[in-house]
Amino acid sequence: MAAPGFVLLDKPLGDTSFKSLFPLKRLFGTRRIGHAGTLDLRASGLIIAAVERATRLLPFVEAESKLYTFNLHLGFGTDTLEWDGVLKEQAEAVNITAEDVERVIPNFIGDIKQVPPDYSAIKINGHRASDLMERGREVTLPARDVKIFSLKLLGPAEAPENCSGKPFASFAMECHCSKGTYIRSLCRDLGKALGTLGVVSGIRRMAIGKVRVEDAFKAEDLTVGSILSADKILPYPVLRLPADQIAIVRNGNWLPYKTCPVELGEDRLLFVADEDGVIQSLCYFEPGRIRPKFFIGPDDEETAAKYNNKVKKNVTKPKPLNNENAGATASES
Repeated sequence: MAAPGFVLLDKPLGDTSFKSLFPLKRLFGTRRIGHAGTLDLRASGLIIAAVERATRLLPFVEAESKLYTFNLHLGFGTDTLEWDGVLKEQAEAVNITAEDVERVIPNFIGDIKQVPPDYSAIKINGHRASDLMERGREVTLPARDVKIFSLKLLGPAEAPENCSGKPFASFAMECHCSKGTYIRSLCRDLGKALGTLGVVSGIRRMAIGKVRVEDAFKAEDLTVGSILSADKILPYPVLRLPADQIAIVRNGNWLPYKTCPVELGEDRLLFVADEDGVIQSLCYFEPGRIRPKFFIGPDDEETAAKYNNKVKKNVTKPKPLNNENAGATASES
């Protein structure tokens, strides 16, 4: 059984997010692999894949903010909101400068309403919107709440040779945004704000939360050693515990703690690790106790036997612990 953990992939253009997981399934010999945050077929960049029990943490990874770079092309619109989709409208040429783009950017910062693209993975009555569109069905998607933390103009950009329409201005941009934000929709809406039409090319995901694409691997470069522990991906502190307390947590039971010996975020989540630093569980600290949420540690026969023996020896309920006698140590995530 492969060790639970995460793998950072740099997805190339032309591969689906699902297809990009195939090398991991072969490498780790397991089908229990998932990923957080689908990238469009025409987009590239960071995908965080989870192996074995680490898949339980994918909703937490998906909730992290995303950083994208992309090219905005002004002057025409397509059905997919991409540069080479079916041409829907060609606008009259107007002079739009970098200063014009900078002027409308503040309108997109913060909490905004955004209508997703018709060609998207959003499901309507159990069917993907994109599948319905390909069958000739009309799709109406409601606006959703998303958040743009920052939107930057990086400079001029070159338009791809195979554009469906004629762009009269192209700009390279960067967007830091919340889960659920569509860069294709953002380009459409930027075009509207500038009095014209907008499409996108060159979408690349640069980061998810604190993890950057520079640390990701191409599929052909993956090894068993490419796997990372959960604390390298998610921003939760790590609390190391002795084996007898790890045995309690692994069995889904809470540990009494007067105060938490690590600094917690607003969500009060923390990882519990054994004395060797191997992550065993995602836990929640509430007044007086540490309560496990998900067991994500290794569960090979040797490890399971080790902690099962500890449980048999410690059949009584543990006495209340404090920071001085808990035997716990904190480490930075």
